[in-house]
Amino acid sequence: MAVSFHARSHSVPSLQHPQAAYVDEQLTRLRSSEAVSSSSSSSIYQRLSDLQDLYDSLDKMIRLSITNQGLSQDQIEKLLDGSLMILDLCNLAKDALSQMKERLKEIQSILRRKRGDLSAEVKKYLVTRKSLKKSFQKRENQSYPKSLVVFGETEGVTIALFDSLFSFMSGSKACGKWSLVSKIMSQNKDTCEAEANEFTRVDYVFQSEKLLKMEDVQMLESCIQDLEDGIESVSKSMIKYRVSLLNIL
Repeated sequence: MAVSFHARSHSVPSLQHPQAAYVDEQLTRLRSSEAVSSSSSSSIYQRLSDLQDLYDSLDKMIRLSITNQGLSQDQIEKLLDGSLMILDLCNLAKDALSQMKERLKEIQSILRRKRGDLSAEVKKYLVTRKSLKKSFQKRENQSYPKSLVVFGETEGVTIALFDSLFSFMSGSKACGKWSLVSKIMSQNKDTCEAEANEFTRVDYVFQSEKLLKMEDVQMLESCIQDLEDGIESVSKSMIKYRVSLLNIL
């Protein structure tokens, strides 16, 4: 896919941007990672890192004079609307992770002091996890003209990434619930455990609080911190990107 910007006059041919190949490569990498299902936080973090790089590249592109000349006010406002939607997703994810981390700190405190209502805190944490599915509604990316196709594709991979992120945090659809059948049939349970990510693996331990160890909670807290860092980096890139758009206006 060639990334191009059309000048306002349709009589002027489209101009190939010098960073087009690099942006195409980044988009291809993100689309490929979408297709590969992975249940590790490291894979989600890598996708967040790739997304940050992509928005940094787009920011450089729109700050160049040739790009400024090719964007109308309506187009810029459309891009600003899209970027605001992405920032909302970042804030929603950060709030959810912060709530989970707060609950985990309470659980760690009870484990450390060896007193307190562990069952109540575990239930609060699981309720927070369950509410994630309700709080996230997958957005539809806007329709962009051919001249802005790269921005439309970037928005599409961003929405897909956050969809994966919220599914990851709330648990897999197949193994998110401990039904009576899966408790009885050990084969189903083994399958779920094999497919579990860092969140759902700790969830299994929570079902039997006697097996819960401080290391389990600390591991999950570290995973949450990594995701928070990744989302914060994307947020900062998005803010820079928005400032560049506003500067054109």
